[in-house]
Amino acid sequence: MEIRYPLHPDHFKQLDTQKTRDAFLIENLFISGKMSLTYSHFDRIIVGGICPSEKELHLEGGETLGAEYFFERREGGVINIGAPGKVIIDGTVFPLGNKDGLYIGKGAKEVSFTSDDPKNPSKMYFLSGPAHHSYPNKLVSQKDAQKVHLGSLEESNERTIYQYLHPAVLESCQLCMGMTVLEPNCIWNTMPVHTHDRRMEVYLYFDMAPDTVVFHLMGQPDETRHIVMRNEEAVISPSWSIHSGAGTKNYTFIWGMVGENQTFTDMDPVDMKDLK
Repeated sequence: MEIRYPLHPDHFKQLDTQKTRDAFLIENLFISGKMSLTYSHFDRIIVGGICPSEKELHLEGGETLGAEYFFERREGGVINIGAPGKVIIDGTVFPLGNKDGLYIGKGAKEVSFTSDDPKNPSKMYFLSGPAHHSYPNKLVSQKDAQKVHLGSLEESNERTIYQYLHPAVLESCQLCMGMTVLEPNCIWNTMPVHTHDRRMEVYLYFDMAPDTVVFHLMGQPDETRHIVMRNEEAVISPSWSIHSGAGTKNYTFIWGMVGENQTFTDMDPVDMKDLK
């Protein structure tokens, strides 16, 4: 498990392109037969790509977590962006098709991942945060998610938000998770921008062609930077940072948040005139 440490916004202003990428960009998430995990000290979120092929892959505890088993003091969320597969939690099988989601509650002891076809593996995108209470495991298909339609073609930001791990859908301690799908000819997400000082966020950009990129904007509103994102790459967004993207073509992204509350509308809006 890779460890990432937090940065103060004043330190962030001093970073060049490569150091910015090293601090916030997560690459090579989905490697066939492997589990790739990154532990960020921003709210202690864990970001993972789980891509089982011939063998089951298992989440385990250990020294990094100081726990006997992974979910001893944690909860988790999974959205499958690959071929069909299964998550097995203490002997109960949860089948996940493409864009199906799953909540894993605190206390789950044995958690493993398999692909239905090892030659066409699942791509289980995984997020986990600390938990104080045990809530039931729950499968959430895309049609079960709460759907919100925002934006317009005229503003190049018409999009649908699917809220998978959200208080309107299920109970969790702090982890929220969902997916935003941009319509054709739309390239912007989250503009005008905002911050939310009470929560941090992670974005996974996907459904992108090899020759397309997304310019992910981050930083304080008056001191912005960008990271060039490619297909199936994730980016860590601290609570003090804006988080917005513009692509060379429409795309899809998964967002996940942990922090003080689960109020989706708890945002600190930024006036367009204040962006620099």
